[in-house]
Amino acid sequence: MALAVILILITCLSSATFCKEIKSKNLSTLFITGSSTIIFGFFSISKIIQSFF
Repeated sequence: MALAVILILITCLSSATFCKEIKSKNLSTLFITGSSTIIFGFFSISKIIQSFF
């Protein structure tokens, strides 16, 4: 469960950076932070689901 919390924190930081990069319109960084947000979000949700089953 601790890994899920760490992944959620990383997802929150990554999504905050994603919103910041939308404002600056830097497309390469926008793609990288968007993909990391999706990947870390997927892993955090899967770890939470896995801990309950």
